Amino acid sequence: MQALAAAGHAVYIVGGAVRDILRGVEPADIDLATNAVPAEIVAVAMSQGWQTVTVGAAFGVVVVVIGERNYEVATFRCERYGTDSHRPESVAFGVGLAEDLARRDFTINAMAMSADGRVVDLFGGRQDLAGRLIRTVGNPHDRFAEDGLRMFRAARFAARLGFAIETATMAAISTNLGRVNGLSVERVRCEIEKTLLAEFPAQGFEVLQTTGLLGTTCQAKEQGKIYSVPVLPELEHLRGLPQNRQYHLYDAWRHTLETVALTPPELHLRWSALLHDIAKGWPGVRTLNRAGQPSDPGHDQAGALAALTILSRLRVERRIMDRVVWLVRQHLVLPVAERKAVLKWLKRLAGDFKSNSQFTVALAQLFSLHQADRLAGHTQPDINGLENIRKLAGRLVQEVPFFPVQLRLSGQEIAAAIGGGPGVGCFQRNLLERIQAGQLSNTRNELVAALDARARRIRNP
Repeated sequence: MQALAAAGHAVYIVGGAVRDILRGVEPADIDLATNAVPAEIVAVAMSQGWQTVTVGAAFGVVVVVIGERNYEVATFRCERYGTDSHRPESVAFGVGLAEDLARRDFTINAMAMSADGRVVDLFGGRQDLAGRLIRTVGNPHDRFAEDGLRMFRAARFAARLGFAIETATMAAISTNLGRVNGLSVERVRCEIEKTLLAEFPAQGFEVLQTTGLLGTTCQAKEQGKIYSVPVLPELEHLRGLPQNRQYHLYDAWRHTLETVALTPPELHLRWSALLHDIAKGWPGVRTLNRAGQPSDPGHDQAGALAALTILSRLRVERRIMDRVVWLVRQHLVLPVAERKAVLKWLKRLAGDFKSNSQFTVALAQLFSLHQADRLAGHTQPDINGLENIRKLAGRLVQEVPFFPVQLRLSGQEIAAAIGGGPGVGCFQRNLLERIQAGQLSNTRNELVAALDARARRIRNP
């Protein structure tokens, strides 16, 4: 800022950084706005020996790299929107700070701060910050008609800050849902995932549900063809969906939101929590038990298939999708806290993984999901019982091998003794089963003796 000012340019900190500074929060990123045009920004940076990235220069944005930190420096601009649901049709420079702030989405993001700490607040951002309110700059219909993604951003900021959305702003979302049709699935998914990972995710998803955003469609492009993609309509039926009062305090929607909020802010877990009961109430899943209470046997398996469909169309990263589907499939059933039962359960689960490290992480995630699920309105959560199973499983994973690489005998040694090929893997599985059954210990002496015995039987059938 000093370098730009010394070159005769006006410059301010803008956007979310000002909001966070006023909240007493360390901003993750600091963006600057200036009357300098991109070429002038680059010239000032070069005079200081700083690197620049000019990919966004056509829109007035230059990234200045100072040490290990990047700063977005943008020229004051106004924008004109057209048919595109997110990108402006044209950008014009030569305007002042007031016009630049007027084009922004919400009042709390439309403040500027000078180098001496003076705040420029033209739209009541400080008042809304104090009132914990999300309000658009100017007419909300205009703001959402310009950029449809702002509707998802409103939900995201509600989830991040725990703020309410101002009444007119909230109402305008529901009347501008058609703008979502032109948004890319990648941008929509990104906003949903940021909402999931926020401090108050339930608040954000309430906005998405009550405004109708969950039921909208966005678009995907593949091999030059554009097609419509539903956002998350499968969640809508959960609101008001009754559950068995003997076991549940809440309807399926509130239970889902509580589960999300109770899981650690990690993407695998938050997606799993959001989708774990997605199949409840479905035809073919929902039944009534003998007491006439609702029941959903098999919703874990049906939910896993639904999660695969949902996450595939939203183009969620494959490694995340695979884990979420696995967690949803496994979230319903736990063994009793007895060694034999837990060991059998672990053997079944381990078959889905290629390494003990993967298995250990997935197991920890599964227990986190179980805990959140139980605490989110179960009448008898039995967390002590869950903890007993967790501890026993943890000990068994440490004591008992579930993968060939954990054996104290290498595949090369086995191949040298009995020959290569599929027989090596078969013998490794046999060793694992015998160790798990307590017939062998995973010590080198016992495994070598077992290998010698197998080699003798091969030589003398």
